[in-house]
Amino acid sequence: MSPHILVLGGSAEARRLAAGLAARPGVRVTTSLAGRVSQPAALEGDVRVGGFGGADGLAAWLREHQVDAVADATHPFAAGITANAARATAATGLPLVVLRRPGWQPGPGDRWHPVASLDAAAELLPRIGRRVLLTTGRLGLAAFARLTELHFVVRSVEPPEPPMPPDTEVLLARGPFTVADESALLRAHRVDVVVTKDSGGEATAAKLTAARELGLPVVVIRRPALPEGVTTVPDVAGVLDRLGLTPP
Repeated sequence: MSPHILVLGGSAEARRLAAGLAARPGVRVTTSLAGRVSQPAALEGDVRVGGFGGADGLAAWLREHQVDAVADATHPFAAGITANAARATAATGLPLVVLRRPGWQPGPGDRWHPVASLDAAAELLPRIGRRVLLTTGRLGLAAFARLTELHFVVRSVEPPEPPMPPDTEVLLARGPFTVADESALLRAHRVDVVVTKDSGGEATAAKLTAARELGLPVVVIRRPALPEGVTTVPDVAGVLDRLGLTPP
């Protein structure tokens, strides 16, 4: 019987994973997207859009659609989805593989300020800067809404959702970005502090290099903890290996 793999998607790695699975003879792949991006990139295999209704709803969907394994390739900060996947696969007895690209690591000359949350970043910001490049995505800006004395340049793929800081300039853009692009942006907007989540990967890492070269502090929001007992693999090859789908 052909194995059916559910990929919890929304990342570049999920697209590569879907393509890698679809290329394996006899493998059926379905990628699930949360629906937060209006025009997602094309994907190999079947695609479903929307939530499952929590862990119980996901478990019911896995049974109904005769899924054989789940590969979580969501964003490193999609903690709720990962927690639901862990509970649903435990309830159904299915294997779960979590793909997480490695996080960023500070290097010589970096002025990083690691914090545990958006709220902690908002608490720290007034002490280290006044003009902020905020690249934490379009959700969660409410944590910064009370910072009326700071100017924010908010960059996201799609328009951010309110509430947001009163002095906010929105830039709609999708990576990857070059170091030259990021340096020009930081200079043009007179940014004196950068805020980012530790998303990892190369597509948005250039801002870290640009900040280092300009001597700017960077507030880095740490990744949420994984559910108990859940481990990760760093790339598509690791998922395929865990699922026993590597080439002979």
